[in-house]
Amino acid sequence: NRILNDVCASIPQGLSTAIVGPNGAGKTTLTLAILNQLPYEGRVGFPAAEAEGRAPRFGFVPQHLQFDRNMPLTVTEYLLSGIQRKPLFLGPSKRLLPRVRAILEDVECSHFADRRFGALSGGEIQRVLLAQALLQEPDILILDEPTSGVDLKGGRLCCELLRRIRETRSFTQIMICHDLAIVTAHADRVLCLNHAATAFGKPHEVLTHKVLTETFGLHLGLPDVHG
Repeated sequence: NRILNDVCASIPQGLSTAIVGPNGAGKTTLTLAILNQLPYEGRVGFPAAEAEGRAPRFGFVPQHLQFDRNMPLTVTEYLLSGIQRKPLFLGPSKRLLPRVRAILEDVECSHFADRRFGALSGGEIQRVLLAQALLQEPDILILDEPTSGVDLKGGRLCCELLRRIRETRSFTQIMICHDLAIVTAHADRVLCLNHAATAFGKPHEVLTHKVLTETFGLHLGLPDVHG
């Protein structure tokens, strides 16, 4: 089935772009196309990486992770399992362990580095998944609902953390987000999607009553991001 038609946008390098739209609008389909995990017609280009003659490096943070909460791995061991070649039962890599600890420091969760991964809360797991994605040293970091399940204050803190890390590590951030208050306050660009691109641009230019009505249907107005 064809999910998307007529999607055209130029996502700026090094900034944060939000993809918004109703359920079933094709947001996940678009991100999978960017990751080259679905067939598509047209072109998805990565000028910065292509200028260097290589493919871009991606990091992906899912909204949920299905795993066995009883697995006997600490947070540090879980992160090491994705990057070290030798089996974990032979011990952690002395070369990679400082890298993992530095990433945990960056995402402000070094205090549970030795806790069992399966014992973490949902929000703590999201931080670890962010650390896991950053270990790939991505050019492009894609996040699926990074503020899902947290209150407005928690969502703002999450976006501030992402902004600080993005400025330090210089990656391009793409996030699927339903929270228009978060998008208005923290995204540099917005792509409105409902099986086609209804608008693309800066939040204050794009998130108008007309565009939101075209994207979501009947809309009651923009949220008060200062309230």
